[in-house]
Amino acid sequence: MPPHQDLEHPWRIRFMAAILLTGQVCLRTIRGKIYQRKAIEHMVTAGPGSLGPVLLITGLSGAIFTVQMGRYLQQFGALSALGGAFSEAFCRELAPILTASVIAGQVGSAFAAEIGAMRVTEQIDALHMLRTDPVNYLVVPRVVACCIMVPTLTMFALVVGLAAATLVSAQLYGLSPSVFLDSVRDFLTPADVMKTLFKGFIFGAIDALIGCSWGLTTQGGAKEVGQSATVAVVTSWVLIFVVDFFLSLVLYGKPIV
Repeated sequence: MPPHQDLEHPWRIRFMAAILLTGQVCLRTIRGKIYQRKAIEHMVTAGPGSLGPVLLITGLSGAIFTVQMGRYLQQFGALSALGGAFSEAFCRELAPILTASVIAGQVGSAFAAEIGAMRVTEQIDALHMLRTDPVNYLVVPRVVACCIMVPTLTMFALVVGLAAATLVSAQLYGLSPSVFLDSVRDFLTPADVMKTLFKGFIFGAIDALIGCSWGLTTQGGAKEVGQSATVAVVTSWVLIFVVDFFLSLVLYGKPIV
C-alpha cells in the first residue's frame, strides 16, 4: 500500500467519517447540546490567538496585490479604478481564503494533534466509560468556535487589507485615499460583505471538522498523530479552494459569455 495511505484509515474512510461527523455536529448544535465553556476556550485560541498572523498576512497580501494591480491599471490610465479592482478580488476572495488558511494551519492542525493524541492514548475511550459523548465534548465546541471566529477575523482582515492598500496606493501611485475608497464603495456593497462573512463561516466549519475528524480517526502512536495534523491542514486547504469555487459561482453568478 502506498506510504501516504494510512493502513487502518485510507482516504475514502476518513472522508466518509468527516461527512458523518458533519451530520452529527449539525444535529447536536440544533438540539443545543453545546459545552459553552469549552466553546469559549476554543474561541480564544481561534480568535485572539490567531489575530496576529491573520492581520500580518492579509495586510501584506493587500499591499502586494495593490502594487501589482496598480502597475497595470496605470498603464491603461485607469488608476482611479484601483479601489474597485482591489475590492473585487481581495475583499471577495483573498481575505476569507487567507484567513481560513491561517486558521487551518494554526488551529486545525492543533485540533487534529490534540484529539489524535487523545485517541492513541485511549482518552476518548475513557470519555465513553464516563458516559460523555466525545462529539459533544470535543468536536461541537471546536466547530462552533471556528464558525464564529473565522468570519470575525475575516472582518479584521478586510479592514487591515483595505488600510494597507489605501496606504500603498497613496505612497506609490499618488492616489488620494478618498478616490481609492470611493472606488471601493462603488464596487463593494454590504451584500458582498455579508457573502464574504458567509464564506468565512463555511471555511471555519471546514477547518474545525477536518481537524477533528482526522484526529478522531488517528491510530498508532506519536508519528501517526503528527501525520494526521499535517494531512488535516493540506486537506483543509484543498477543500477551502474547492468549496470557494462553487460558492463564488453561487453567490456572485456565472461569468457572462
